[in-house]
Amino acid sequence: MNVAAPAGAAGTLERQERRFALALFAPAFLLLLLITTAPLVFLAWNSLQKLDLSMPWLSGFAGLENYTKMGGDPRFWNSLWLTVVYTASTVVLQVLIGLSLALLVLQIPRGQGLLRVAAILPIVLAPVVVGLFWRTLVLSPDVGLVDMVTRALGLGSHNWLGDPQLALVSVIAIHTWQWTPFAFLVLLATLATLPPDVYEAARLDRANAWQRFRHITLPLIRPAVVMVVILRTMTALSAFAAIFAATGGGPGTSTEILNLYAYRTSFTELNIGYGSALAMVLLAITLFVSWLLFRRRKASA
Repeated sequence: MNVAAPAGAAGTLERQERRFALALFAPAFLLLLLITTAPLVFLAWNSLQKLDLSMPWLSGFAGLENYTKMGGDPRFWNSLWLTVVYTASTVVLQVLIGLSLALLVLQIPRGQGLLRVAAILPIVLAPVVVGLFWRTLVLSPDVGLVDMVTRALGLGSHNWLGDPQLALVSVIAIHTWQWTPFAFLVLLATLATLPPDVYEAARLDRANAWQRFRHITLPLIRPAVVMVVILRTMTALSAFAAIFAATGGGPGTSTEILNLYAYRTSFTELNIGYGSALAMVLLAITLFVSWLLFRRRKASA
C-alpha cells in the first residue's frame, strides 16, 4: 500500500501536467491553424474556381482549368523566368558579397562591433521603406545618388526604374542591399568559430591564402553557407513589398515576378481564381526548392 499510493499519485500528477500543457498549447495551435492553414485551404479552393469579379455571372467550379491555362500564358512563363533570374541573382550576390565582407572584417582587429550594428540597419527596415528609399533617393533620375555618380563619371543619366532593361537590375540591387547583411552576419559568426590551429598547421605546410580558403575555410563553413542559401532563397521567391514599392512590377512586366503577377491578377484584374492558382504554383515551387536545398544541407553536414 505504501508503494502503490505514491505511484498512483505520481500518475495523477503526470496526467494533470499533460492536461495543463495541452490547455496552454491548444489556443496557440488553433490560432496557428486559423491564420495559416485555413487561408491556404481557402486559397487552394479558390484556385479551382472560375472566380472573376469583372464577370461574376460566369463564376463556378473550374477544376484544373486555371492550372492548364498557365501552359499557354506567355505572361506566366515570363514571370516565372523573372522569378528564377531574380532569385538566383540575389542569392548568389548575397552569399558572395556577404562572405567577402566577413573575410575582410575578420582582418580588422577593432571596430567589429560597430560594423555588426551598422550591418543590421538594412535588415530591420521594412521592405516597403527600402523600396521607397531606393526609388526616391538612390535611383531617381537626375537627383538620385546613383545618377549623380554616373553623371560625374561621364556615363550620363539613366531612368533606372523606368527603363525595362535596367529595372530588373535595379530591383536585384535593392534586394541584395537589404539582405546581404544577413549573410554577412551569419558567415562572420561562423568564421569567428573556426579553429586557428588548423590554419597554423596549413601555414607550416606552406599553403597559400587561396589554398587555405579552398581546402579549409570553405569545407568548414559549408553548412552555414547552405543554410544562408536556403533562407535567402525562400525570401527571394516570396519577395513582393520592395519591388511593388519601387516599380509596381513595371515598367510593363519587366519586373513582374510570379508573386507580383499573382497579386496583379487577383487585385488589379480581379481574376481571383486564376490569381489563386498562380499563388499555389508559387507555393509549390517554394516548397520543392526548399526540400531540395534541405536535402543538400543534410548531405553537406
